[in-house]
Amino acid sequence: MRASLETADIAIVALYFVLVMCIGFFAMWKYNRSTVSGYFLAGRSMTWVAIGASLFVSNIGSEHFIGLAGSGAASGFAVGAWEFNALMLLQLLGWVFVPVYIRSGVYTMPEYLSKRFGGHRIQIYFAALSLILYIFTKLSVDLYSGALFIQESLGWNLYLSVILLIGMTALLTVTGGLVAVIYTDTLQALLMIIGALTLMIISLMEVGGFEEVKRRYMLASPNITSILLTYNISNTDSCNVDPKPDALKMLREPTDEDIPWPGFLLGQTPASVWYWCADQVIVQRVLAAKNIAHAKGSTLMAGFLKLLPMFIIVVPGMISRILFADDIACINPEHCFQVCGSRAGCSNIAYPRLVMKLVPVGLRGLMMAVMIAALMSDLDSIFNSASTIFTLDVYKLIRKSATSRELMIVGRVFVAFMVVISIAWVPIIVEMQGGQMYLYIQEVADYLTPPVAALFLMGIFWKRCNEQGAFYGGMAGFVLGAVRLILAFIYRAPECNQPDTRPSFIKNIHYMYVATALFWITGIVTFVVSLLTPPPTKEQVRTTTFWALKSRNVKENAAKGELYKAQEKSIFKCNENANHIIPNGKSEENIKNIKPEDINLLVTCRDDSNPVISVSHSEVETPVDCYSNGQAALMGEKKHEEETDDRERHLKFIDWFCGFKSKTMNKRAVREMEEETVCLQMLEETPKVKLLLNTGLVCVCSLGIFMFVYFSL
Repeated sequence: MRASLETADIAIVALYFVLVMCIGFFAMWKYNRSTVSGYFLAGRSMTWVAIGASLFVSNIGSEHFIGLAGSGAASGFAVGAWEFNALMLLQLLGWVFVPVYIRSGVYTMPEYLSKRFGGHRIQIYFAALSLILYIFTKLSVDLYSGALFIQESLGWNLYLSVILLIGMTALLTVTGGLVAVIYTDTLQALLMIIGALTLMIISLMEVGGFEEVKRRYMLASPNITSILLTYNISNTDSCNVDPKPDALKMLREPTDEDIPWPGFLLGQTPASVWYWCADQVIVQRVLAAKNIAHAKGSTLMAGFLKLLPMFIIVVPGMISRILFADDIACINPEHCFQVCGSRAGCSNIAYPRLVMKLVPVGLRGLMMAVMIAALMSDLDSIFNSASTIFTLDVYKLIRKSATSRELMIVGRVFVAFMVVISIAWVPIIVEMQGGQMYLYIQEVADYLTPPVAALFLMGIFWKRCNEQGAFYGGMAGFVLGAVRLILAFIYRAPECNQPDTRPSFIKNIHYMYVATALFWITGIVTFVVSLLTPPPTKEQVRTTTFWALKSRNVKENAAKGELYKAQEKSIFKCNENANHIIPNGKSEENIKNIKPEDINLLVTCRDDSNPVISVSHSEVETPVDCYSNGQAALMGEKKHEEETDDRERHLKFIDWFCGFKSKTMNKRAVREMEEETVCLQMLEETPKVKLLLNTGLVCVCSLGIFMFVYFSL
């Protein structure tokens, strides 16, 4: 019998929904969402606590509750390795990648690639790949796992539940932008951790403690005789019913089918570098930090939080197998289909089954709210990040003169487009039930993402890496990975009691080893082609590599000098002939309507030592949409821009994209120097803060290594 929610449970779920919507509308009312920086980067005003919570929740979606717990039930501790690996890769993000992104003054990851390598081939390739991965490994899997939980716990109509959840999430994202996403994530992080910890404590008490979990898990086999008597099964064969002998080890033998240790360290780690250090969903949150100290603090906080999933998700999954072995460890495809509707296995129902059987009334509503929180947080992260990538990396290439207001509208429309795709995917997801959903996600990602990780690492650490090398290296890795992915879909793993007739190179080579090969092939091709072709220009590597961080003081002084010159020249031209510095491409007929402060915004020179021009808080902390080797687009400017006649603006808008020189070059120079100075200010740390952060770094990395060793011995 399927347990159902009581009135108290439904009241808690309803209260949660009301709270989340109130927070979204509060963010909409209070914060500046009318600018590109305000909507997409939360005005770069977020603190480390909010970002750290948002990072954790953006990662821990419903696929973790379903997938991690399911893999824990099926194969033991092994799946926790991804969580401890992430703990350390988050620090790589905070100490290496984010400082480079801030120094470069970029919004999105494709934009960084375009600025680092020049041209737009890589930018478009990465933007398209990101959107494909969002749909196939995030959106579809999240919807399936969320729907599976709702169906298991409530018996609601699958499609109605999913459409309702998507609709509410999209409403939240469209209204509030990244501020709403980050603030609701903070609430959901708290809710998730409380709910999941509660279930962990209840389930541990049920089985008698952690040591008892380890002992009883190894004995958790289904009662085949009882199952054959209870279910009407024609096939009496059984397979994979006993726990694996090495289930209590995390990193396993090189030939293991779940986590071979060489494959995990050499292949899975580069694939995870893409997710944690170069994926828009994660990086966009950290780029919203006030400064580098808050960015690093957020990755430290998220790192400590990543210790939790092993205990609050994987261990309860193992307990679920102990308590409900006859269902979770189904004996053959026919039995599995009767239990959970999937012939591949029923490990995915481990967590929802535990919730519905163990948790008392009232708390069950809290856990339901936690699952809804997980699904909504993942969906709103994907919606916001996908709209950012599409708007700034695809739409800006098509509409070179798009205004800030137009970009806001396009971002919101694209969220609606993603909703339609999501709902269209639901019937496909219902059929796409894998035995271990979490490993399906990793397999798809491992075929497509290692080349991207190689490009980012080489772009950041090797100055000589150029556009041709990166493009051909990336394409070589992508083609090989895509072919292997297609073959994996053609030659599916057989059911457990059927002979395996797949080709040996698919059957015997683990996907993590394929990821290792893709990473190194991409790196070698990029290295060779880069050396055979001309080096990148100085401008391409001036602010976009790790080594640029060390020389930032010198560059800052140089920038100040150039800024003064540019300002003096602009003021001189202003006095001589106002036509030469007409802001935002206005025609001469409109010059009479321009107020003096409009020109001063661009060219005023101050007496103080800091030439940064005063702009509103939300704008000054955001480098204005830099593209094409640092030529800045005048986006999100003052109100007079939106009041300008639309036709005139489009006719006269500077063709910054193609790099044509114009009378406004000096104005652009001022703006570029101004942005760079702001970026440099964001990178400043006091000695005490630096010491505190580095101490935290040592602690969190030591903890991660200890966890790997403890669970692998």
